[in-house]
Amino acid sequence: MNAKPSTTTAPGASASVPRPIRFAASLILLRDGAHGMEVLLLRRAEKADDQNSGASVFPGGVVDTHDRSLHLMCKGLDDAAASARLGVPDGGLDYYAAAVRECFEEAGILFASDAEDRLVELDRLPPSRLEAMRHAAEQGTDALLAMCAAQGWRLAMDRLAYFSHWLTPPGMPRRFDTRFFIAQMPQGQGVKADGREIVEHRWLKPAEAVDPRRGLKLMNVTRRTLEQLASFGNAADCMAHARSLTRIVLNMPRLADGPSGRRAVNIDEAAYEEIGRIDPDGKGHARYALGPDLVTQLSARIVRVAGGASGPSGATDSHSYFVGGKNGHWALIDPAPHGSAQSEALRAAAPGQVRWLLSTQPRTQAAVASLEARRSLWPDASVPWPEPGDALDLGGATLRVRQASGESSALRFLLVEERTLFAGAVEAPAMHAGDEVEWIAPAGGFIFRQGA
Repeated sequence: MNAKPSTTTAPGASASVPRPIRFAASLILLRDGAHGMEVLLLRRAEKADDQNSGASVFPGGVVDTHDRSLHLMCKGLDDAAASARLGVPDGGLDYYAAAVRECFEEAGILFASDAEDRLVELDRLPPSRLEAMRHAAEQGTDALLAMCAAQGWRLAMDRLAYFSHWLTPPGMPRRFDTRFFIAQMPQGQGVKADGREIVEHRWLKPAEAVDPRRGLKLMNVTRRTLEQLASFGNAADCMAHARSLTRIVLNMPRLADGPSGRRAVNIDEAAYEEIGRIDPDGKGHARYALGPDLVTQLSARIVRVAGGASGPSGATDSHSYFVGGKNGHWALIDPAPHGSAQSEALRAAAPGQVRWLLSTQPRTQAAVASLEARRSLWPDASVPWPEPGDALDLGGATLRVRQASGESSALRFLLVEERTLFAGAVEAPAMHAGDEVEWIAPAGGFIFRQGA
């Protein structure tokens, strides 16, 4: 099939090295089983050049350039309404048509209505005739059009509900911009894998499908969708939920490394925003978990040294931040206490001459003494305790001093050029730090966008 060419660069991707993105559609089929709602999963054939070889997936595939011709046979939805639902200027009905076509090609299930507006029951047809119709449809969109016209059928787009929108992470060899639809399994039809792209099918409760004991190979998007579906007890409730959705946001995971190896990090994970900032092209050097003394170059002006032990969320305590300008003069914000295990890590990570030792902690005798003790590593460094409103010129970078919220005497430091606020202990990401702040750098955990 010929994929639609992508005319835009994916969010967060480098404009100078665009990766090809193919548009796709997938159809999630539901039915009510004896013990609750079940979903149809198809197992892909093993292929050497397929990054999803052997995976259990929902029916679907690439939007064909000829899917627009299927508009002539669509019922219950026109292109204007479909495009508005998907948030595209035009061609929204192409995705619906592709989802229905791919479901028929891969699983033998056809969402089509007869003249009385009843869903067709393919099982009533002689098997040889049904196989011939399906084989003809697989040869191209024109054949599917001719088949529907000959039978007096129209594609039942009103039976599909738009459910989710996913984009493959930057860094993957093949990327797909996929719209997921959901529908209840039609009566009088049985699943028949095509035997080429799809070699097996099974109906499973969503919770069973994601159970590691089941042993299914699941792509990130499939697993996340199944986890979402597991909250519904029956197909009708799930369909009602899908039809009630008013805003469907794009989910684009990002690739990162960590204790369990390289994996996709989803939009609701703590590391997501930071990964997008330091590795927008998915080269894999960002992390989804932080370990003691891990050094991260957050930008040309910011180096972080993580402290403490990693918890379940990947967060650590007591980060230290080197912040500097182009002339090599650096400030160290919140250095770990003198004599701690992090001392040598700080010494090794220093990107240049450390001229200032700063703290976001309230000014106490112990806090001042801790900073003074750090001068054993950098004897020429000064230990200023600036007032809110003051500014430090780092040479190519400016730190503005702010008062922490409330009655605390703690300070915050704004790196003006990068709109990054070093906020010390802060609850992420609900705080509002002002319009000149885009990023929050906390004492523990990952940096995050304000308001994200």
